[in-house]
Amino acid sequence: MNLPFLSRPPRVALLRLSGLIAARTGGFTPSGISAASMAPLIRRAFALRHLAGVVLVVNSPGGSPVQSSLVAQRIRRLAEEKKVPVIACVEDAAASGGYWLACAADEIVADPASILGSIGVISAGFGLSDTLSRWGVERRLHTAGAEKSFMDPFRPERPEDVARLRDLLDELHETFKDWVRARRGPKLKAPEEELFTGRFWTGKQAVALGLADRLGEASGEIKARFGEKAKVVPIGARRPPWPVRLLPGLSADALLAAAEERAAWARLGL
Repeated sequence: MNLPFLSRPPRVALLRLSGLIAARTGGFTPSGISAASMAPLIRRAFALRHLAGVVLVVNSPGGSPVQSSLVAQRIRRLAEEKKVPVIACVEDAAASGGYWLACAADEIVADPASILGSIGVISAGFGLSDTLSRWGVERRLHTAGAEKSFMDPFRPERPEDVARLRDLLDELHETFKDWVRARRGPKLKAPEEELFTGRFWTGKQAVALGLADRLGEASGEIKARFGEKAKVVPIGARRPPWPVRLLPGLSADALLAAAEERAAWARLGL
């Protein structure tokens, strides 16, 4: 016997992936994405009763490839275990590691003005080889191991160090490309030589290239996919108690994280 008043509406977990992707985020850091900080949230999202699907709201300029991979793998593992669809809805950006995360979804939806792509790897630093001498400071460095001082910023850059760094970046780039191929391969509509250069595109361009499936946003996507009566369950981190938030060390860490995140967004022109 069908009793409509006893039927339960489908539940959709809404999980936000916002900010810079870095291992040191989490704990009491105010924002950012890491495997440690996201693990309990992902677990809660997929543990909901009567779960019809999970929507990832992605808004990230990227960051650590390792943390991106760990978070994405955890999402895929639980999605396959629970047999529920995962949809990524991109807000301002899913770039670099942010796009890595979006590819954990079965489908990617973006706003026409969103930024997607940046399928590449970057390493940046500073050369300070003349700085100490100008201040009359003698640096004393002793190592055991021929390559222990690899890419030392206080020494002139060595060609062999650059070559080794290039090898490392190429290998990480290949890992990123393998992930995109595995998740989006049949949907990609442009040659890899065009898609895997580190370039990024608008949401409208990303759909045309097969990097995203369609244009849209989370609310409309949930209604279209799961019905008007779908119950959205936001999954968010719990804030620490206010005495902990006032600790001075946390303020310095938050300022550093904010500066790093601002630089990452700036590379996208945002």
